[in-house]
Amino acid sequence: MGSVLLPDLATQIIIPVCAVIGIIFSLIQWALVSKVKLTPDRNGSPANNNKNGFNDSLIEEEEGVNEHNVVAKCAEIQNAISEGSTSFLVTMYQYVGIFMVVFAILIFLFLGSVEGFSTKSKQCTYDVHSMCKPALATAFFSTISFLLGAITSVLSGFLGMKIATYANARTTLEARKGVGKAFITAFRSGAVMGFLLAANGLLVLFITINLFKLYYGDDWEGLFEAITGYGLGGSSMALFGRVGGGIYTKAADVGADLVGKVERNIPEDDPRNPAVIADNVGDNVGDIAGMGSDLFGSYAESSCAALVVASISSFGINHEYTAMCYPLLVSSVGILVCLITTLFATDFFEIKAVKDIEPTLKNQLIISTVLMTFGIGIVSWIALPSSFTIFNFGVQKVVHNWQLFLCVCVGLWAGLIIGFVTEYYTSNAYSPVQDVADSCRTGAATNVIFGLALGYKSVIIPIFAIAIGIFVSFSFAAMYGIAVAALGMLSTIATGLAIDAYGPISDNAGGIAEMAGMSHRIRERTDALDAAGNTTAAIGKGFAIGSAALVSLALFGAFVSRAGIEVVDVLTPKVFIGLIVGAMLPYWFSAMTMKSVGSAALKMVEEVRRQFNTIPGIMEGLAKPDYATCVKISTDASIKEMIPPGALVMLTPLIVGTFFGVETLSGVLAGSLVSGVQVAISASNTGGAWDNAKKYIEAGASEHARTLGPKGSDAHKAAVIGDTIGDPLKDTSGPSLNILIKLMAVESLVFAPFFAAHGGLLFKLL
Repeated sequence: MGSVLLPDLATQIIIPVCAVIGIIFSLIQWALVSKVKLTPDRNGSPANNNKNGFNDSLIEEEEGVNEHNVVAKCAEIQNAISEGSTSFLVTMYQYVGIFMVVFAILIFLFLGSVEGFSTKSKQCTYDVHSMCKPALATAFFSTISFLLGAITSVLSGFLGMKIATYANARTTLEARKGVGKAFITAFRSGAVMGFLLAANGLLVLFITINLFKLYYGDDWEGLFEAITGYGLGGSSMALFGRVGGGIYTKAADVGADLVGKVERNIPEDDPRNPAVIADNVGDNVGDIAGMGSDLFGSYAESSCAALVVASISSFGINHEYTAMCYPLLVSSVGILVCLITTLFATDFFEIKAVKDIEPTLKNQLIISTVLMTFGIGIVSWIALPSSFTIFNFGVQKVVHNWQLFLCVCVGLWAGLIIGFVTEYYTSNAYSPVQDVADSCRTGAATNVIFGLALGYKSVIIPIFAIAIGIFVSFSFAAMYGIAVAALGMLSTIATGLAIDAYGPISDNAGGIAEMAGMSHRIRERTDALDAAGNTTAAIGKGFAIGSAALVSLALFGAFVSRAGIEVVDVLTPKVFIGLIVGAMLPYWFSAMTMKSVGSAALKMVEEVRRQFNTIPGIMEGLAKPDYATCVKISTDASIKEMIPPGALVMLTPLIVGTFFGVETLSGVLAGSLVSGVQVAISASNTGGAWDNAKKYIEAGASEHARTLGPKGSDAHKAAVIGDTIGDPLKDTSGPSLNILIKLMAVESLVFAPFFAAHGGLLFKLL
């Protein structure tokens, strides 16, 4: 089979060193962002005015406005947003903490009961000539890895939110000196989150594997089965973060838009709007904390799926440590590649005008993908034997290292294709969104029809990209190929997250500029940053959904292998009923999340209307709205409403596996995967297109856009209604669906030993 060039000791050094480099780099970026002070005496330094050709200061822009007051106001607003975000996440984590403990106990009881809580060694599932550690040990260590994954996920989301709320006002202040300075501040802040999350996820997983190895020794089958809990912990926390945060942000956004823009005709983020702080808080808890946990979950699960399959292949059977760690080495190289890529945006090239922003962000994706291709080639050459065997549903398939290299590359480049197709359908620079904007001439109904059609159409190319990726990677390396393809798509996660987090930070910066009463020129700059951020956020969602499809398929393969299912035959009634019910679940889940946003928004609209009608002097700017009540409405609604959709996802595999057995559960997983991906892509892109159609009309950058505008015109009002309908689609239901398909698959894999031993109670009774 051949030996690997990279010694085991080098592997044990490279992985943690790359993770630590990622953490150090993120801290350096944070230190650079910290140099922007929220104090008013900082503008006079000539050092601040030597970049990007801009040296106009706030005072020169806004004669007669006291700079001290403006900066103090920015600091005050930032503080309010930060407090609101922290208070929501702390409240949510208290509820989620209770769930975490209860579910950890369930994992231990279910898996421990497989062998009747026996402490005796058992025959290995795959290598029948060897003895493996008892099922009780798997139960205990799966519970520990679940808790570790959950805590890391929570930490990822919380740190991301803290960094975003730290950077938003600083981005606003830097916009006084030019769009380039503001861009660098927002992007560096996003990079802090991206690198912290990627490095923490890798480091915790690596340390966990090595600590578990002290007990498991040569039993790699049991070791990596226990590690799957890490992915389950990461994704279960992400579900609540995405759903809770999504309901919070969209309840505030819809309430603020409907009453503020449509009824009262005041600008977005106007300080007179009572829901404005809740709206800005929502950007951080939904788009930053929720997304951070979501992508961490994808990363953890794709690593776990690859490790589980590898542990029962020649890597695991022959105890080839370096080859076994191939997924972790790919992620390690990804951190270094993303580090170099980030410097292209912040240090190597300068943004001198608004038109440079979007190309710079797109170049980040292209540069990271090209560099990563070479990185994967090097890792595949030094860390893999020239040929080896991969477990493929009961047989060992011979695979060559160049085939595995192509599997990872297929995932990596499929991610880029999905990203660019998403951009084409959601950016207002291209005809699809411009057609949607044009349909607003005849009212909201035609806008909605065009937007829905765009969303459905945008599914076609991403699905072909995923399908080709699956076919190629499965043909080369079976389920392991699909798992590493998913990992390939996520290998540039640090750059993807930096681009993704940049959007909400820029959005908040614009809101702060508006609320602080800063010059319209500053608002124009932050709007330009935000418009580019909107498109990149859609690209990020495309990546998340595409990787979720590959991850859940890899987990599905691992589940089928672990549960001892020889073939999933859709013509058998047991499987087919599962398939049709599984295909229905994304619709049930979407209905729950959409209705939750609707009912929370209803309360918000009533409260905003009440304040406008009963507090004298709000519209004149003489009285301050009661922001706290709106924040409380969003917090209470999202905490209460996130529980039913969460319960649906978490309980379905347990109920189906226990009462109907592993074959029906395999049908449910396949059905939810196939329909969930389509619904998620169309929902995200429809919402993104409506949002950018509205921004296209507001910006009035082209002759066509000016014929539809200005703000307040009938076409603009129709666009605002479309945007409001799209908000829960693109920020709540769509992004949450990718967690649904991953989470059900990883949960089924973790509980597979129990379902295989004791599942299908109803069919046993019949």
